[in-house]
Amino acid sequence: MEKDIRLAVIGVGNCASNLIQGIQYYKDVTDSSERVPGLMHNSLGGYLIRHIKPVVAFDVHAGKVGKDLSEAIWVQPNNTVKIADVPETGVIVQKAPVLDGIGEFMSKVTPIDHRQTPVDIAKTLKENDVQVVLSFLPVGSADATRFYAQEIMKAGCGFVNAIPEFIGSNAEWAKKFEEAGVPVLGDDTKAQFGSTIVHRVLSRLCEERGSTVDNTYQLNVGGNTDFYNMLERTRLTSKKISKTEAVQSQFSKKLPDDHIHIGPSDYVPWLKSKKLGFIRIEGRLFGDIPFNIECRLDVEDKANSSGVVIDSIRCVKLALDRNVGGTLISPSSYFCKHPHQQFPDSVARQMTEEFISGQRER
Repeated sequence: MEKDIRLAVIGVGNCASNLIQGIQYYKDVTDSSERVPGLMHNSLGGYLIRHIKPVVAFDVHAGKVGKDLSEAIWVQPNNTVKIADVPETGVIVQKAPVLDGIGEFMSKVTPIDHRQTPVDIAKTLKENDVQVVLSFLPVGSADATRFYAQEIMKAGCGFVNAIPEFIGSNAEWAKKFEEAGVPVLGDDTKAQFGSTIVHRVLSRLCEERGSTVDNTYQLNVGGNTDFYNMLERTRLTSKKISKTEAVQSQFSKKLPDDHIHIGPSDYVPWLKSKKLGFIRIEGRLFGDIPFNIECRLDVEDKANSSGVVIDSIRCVKLALDRNVGGTLISPSSYFCKHPHQQFPDSVARQMTEEFISGQRER
């Protein structure tokens, strides 16, 4: 089994910054290390964090393209917290096609040098022997996501789709990846301890304890470019579907549309890379006696993503080692908001552990 996981990253924003820092932060973790804060698996299928080797990075920001990845991750508007000093990587950020990756609001903070010609994505992936491609495109990048999916299949790489554009959960695209013989894990990363996982678990608890949920909402605010981009409401369609279905799936009977509201709420610049999540559940207990739950979550948004993505990458590499193509049902159900098939998180976790151990093909 090849130990290095040769990774390409699409989009050198806050998520990429935290992930690249995290690879450095956890570089000394071994299989025999004690339980390490922030990691679900020290070793996953024999792969340690340090085996993940970024070798290609794509972006469109004029201030990032042409810079070493270790430098590009700090270019504004990136504003995630610093957890590690990243030495020079030798990976130069390459110009990607813009397509629909930059919306109305992001265009105000993303200078694009149109004199630079976008590279050939599939060719670049092949030339650099990339094994796994990770998409951190902005929410609403529908055309760009489908373009990259085609290029990834052409290059024979595995795909981690961390954003809410439906590839792994779409039957047509899942079939394409299966026919190409390469795995896809997606869609839309479910944060390590974010609003969605907390809301899902509380909703499932209500269901399993016999209570009836009548109304629920989840509102999120933050100060990073993700929230700034989502001020453009037309880019939110798939995001709202992804987050809403993630919670609805935990009820035996779905709530009416006007009794559930889940989605980004607003952009608060001074919060920077912090996200605040507000969850409320209203329902009835024994004898139809009413109850309600209020929850306030305060998290570093992009570190929350990295804790899951770092395992997603390793699961895709395991699938490549085993010559498994198509959607990875088990890890997608645990690591993503909008997987091909929804399960309670306890079930999804068990399925994922069985996938890692080789008991499940997908």
